[in-house]
Amino acid sequence: MSSDHQPHDSTPRPDGERPRTDGEAGEPREAGPPPAAGTTTGPADAGSDASPTKAGFVAIIGKPNVGKSTLLNTLLGVKVAPISSKPQTTRRGVRGIYSMDRRQLVFVDTPGMHRGASALDQVMAQEIRTSVIDVETVLWVVDLRRPPGDEDRDVARLLQGLDPATRVWLVGNKVDAAKYPDEALALYRDLAPNAERVLTLSALNDPEAVYALREDLLALLPESPWYFAGDAASDQTREQWAAEIVREAAMVHLRQELPYAVAVQVTSWREPRAGHDEPLFIAAELWVEKVGHRPIVLGKGGKMVREIGKTARKQLEIFLNARVYLELDVVVRRDWREDREALRELGFPI
Repeated sequence: MSSDHQPHDSTPRPDGERPRTDGEAGEPREAGPPPAAGTTTGPADAGSDASPTKAGFVAIIGKPNVGKSTLLNTLLGVKVAPISSKPQTTRRGVRGIYSMDRRQLVFVDTPGMHRGASALDQVMAQEIRTSVIDVETVLWVVDLRRPPGDEDRDVARLLQGLDPATRVWLVGNKVDAAKYPDEALALYRDLAPNAERVLTLSALNDPEAVYALREDLLALLPESPWYFAGDAASDQTREQWAAEIVREAAMVHLRQELPYAVAVQVTSWREPRAGHDEPLFIAAELWVEKVGHRPIVLGKGGKMVREIGKTARKQLEIFLNARVYLELDVVVRRDWREDREALRELGFPI
């Protein structure tokens, strides 16, 4: 593995940027990073009310780029999953946790159903299969802008093998951008004869519809102790969450196939010292598979990696409400998608 110290994005900044404060124009402030999840010991974590607690799991599945992560983030009201216009943005199953009024929904966001032969593809496929086991409800998210394809049919076959007690809801997403939403929805319904409910929405542009979906799911929860602490929003560590923010930024800036050959690992997280006016320090490595990929990610004079760092830092500062010194190194980790030890280091269940 080769690793040289490369230009990084940090504070102080030559462009004079600073973190936004509440009330300034720009992206809406969201809570973050999501508090790390911790298991609870029972209803006491849900409050002092004597009424029983309720909890359950909801899996969100579908082919790549149908809006699963956008739906999850809107359901939670906090960003826990990366989003980009490129397929296969989500690589790892992420649990998002919504707790309110002695009820807890645990959403399982999954990688997009796709066909691939790499070790990473196999791990992702296994995550999809295991995500639908022992859940109360499966939300099959489809893109109403397009008719079903082979990957949609793969999802439908998976759903047909579910325990009959598992509810399946077909969620037609991007209805606001679809030219023939009713016709597309009818085709998807034909693939999901076991769907108990069919609905349409826009996860990106119609949050009220998403909140209504959340209320419907809350109403169906069985009595159960909570599975996670009441203040947890995700089962990710802060390092995993920050790594996904950086990877999302890389996917935004990199072109063609290269984004899929990039992984991110946070190597250091240092909080400001008490009484010192200094930023939070985060260091991360961007892994590439080939020596020739490294200069592309760096860019001429380090321009590309600085742009990636600038985009990621803005997101981190908004969610953390703090100044961030983000240091990025570009590292060649040869064929990491086929290296099971590398996948284990990145947190995949190997």
